[in-house]
Amino acid sequence: MTNFDILKILPLLIIGGTILLTLTVEMFSSKSRYLIPWISIIACFGTAFYSLFTANEEGVFFSNMMAAGKLVNIFYFLFNIGAALVMLISFDYIRKIEIEFGEYYILILSAVLGMMLIASARDLVMVFIGLELMSLCFYILTGFRRRDVKSNESALKYFLLGSFATGIIVYGMGLIYGAVHSLSIDAIILNLSSVMKSPIFLVGMLLFVVGFTFKIAAFPFHMWVPDVYQGAPTGVTALMSTVGKMAAFSALLILFIPIAVQGGQKLFTPFLAVLSVLSMLYGSIVALAQKDIKRMLAYSSIAHAGYMLIGLAAGNTMGAVGVVFYIGVYTFMNIGAFGVVSVLETKGGKFLSIDDYEGLGFRQPMLAALLALFMFSLAGIPPFGGFFGKYYVFISAIQAGYTWLALLGILASVISVYFYLRVIVVMYFKKSHDEVLVSKGMMAMLGVLIAALFVVAMGVAPGSIISLITAFI
Repeated sequence: MTNFDILKILPLLIIGGTILLTLTVEMFSSKSRYLIPWISIIACFGTAFYSLFTANEEGVFFSNMMAAGKLVNIFYFLFNIGAALVMLISFDYIRKIEIEFGEYYILILSAVLGMMLIASARDLVMVFIGLELMSLCFYILTGFRRRDVKSNESALKYFLLGSFATGIIVYGMGLIYGAVHSLSIDAIILNLSSVMKSPIFLVGMLLFVVGFTFKIAAFPFHMWVPDVYQGAPTGVTALMSTVGKMAAFSALLILFIPIAVQGGQKLFTPFLAVLSVLSMLYGSIVALAQKDIKRMLAYSSIAHAGYMLIGLAAGNTMGAVGVVFYIGVYTFMNIGAFGVVSVLETKGGKFLSIDDYEGLGFRQPMLAALLALFMFSLAGIPPFGGFFGKYYVFISAIQAGYTWLALLGILASVISVYFYLRVIVVMYFKKSHDEVLVSKGMMAMLGVLIAALFVVAMGVAPGSIISLITAFI
């Protein structure tokens, strides 16, 4: 590798080096609780913007097992900016609920490194390595409230079900290898026409996709989502529901974009379309009955996975671009929503029920306004970024001839408006005389405000962002 090649994989080296640095600081410095958060946040922001500014620099490394540049760097940017925002909203939260340990940030960095490996993979072995690194960190982070029974239960459920999903993915990879005699994505695409009719290959691909639908929380592989999101620390829930979901989608995109180019997408469209419809309708309908805001956002996450699957099912360029745009804006609006929840949440569990938000618009107008912005965007109401995320995936379905899929997506979106607006109604149209004592940390508010700015910016100038993504697909 030349020095120029090393610059292309510098994002991976920065995050890997930061993990080693924070581990050393945690072991030997008495001020580690103050140093580690800042080191981690600065490293993530630095890596994010370096990746974005060097996206034109393409390269393939390590015997064609990893790539850099273009869409890979776009994912690097989103992973790191999302992780940095989660760290900002966690800064005061983990102190408030008494889980302020340096390992928290180290595990987030390690999970981000796993995500980056997934996005840069040109071989399914690298996808698996990245997936396991990310998943193991998530299992630990889910149970980080070690004295909380719900957190422990959530971690155990997530670990057991996640292990089964991993087994399904590995078995699928084994069948793909048996058909193609390689796990290289380039080799799979090169031999696609000859293995397209092979039952072993098709079953292997099906199992691979099924395993990742668990990771993106799509129906019917969603059963872990409500309990895990509710029991995990709120900052961890924000991380899993956004950048974790994005990493899984990046794995599907790097496989399905070349398959679509080769004309093999139609084999998988029926399966993806059915998953999409079931996820959208199930997530939206069940969310209507939720009284806990984290469970409501969990079922909402299932519905949003369904919207994103529309883009994959469409199998065209607009579908791929729409998915990347959608997962980006979803990351910011969901991190923002969980950020507001983390600011309000108390150690005793106050402000986890939607009823606790009664009159919040009068008691904490700033926080209520920010939460309302994120709810409007999640509901897909213009002019926020969430509207355009749905718009582009629906357009991709129509262009591919699946108008019925877009119409069902619109129906699910209309249903979802109810439970998002219910939060706003509770905040502004119901009164409560209880005093809200909020220790507004500057770091958490900064994270929420940055997320809000991204949501608004992606709604104000979606065309520019779509053009950028299109240039890198």
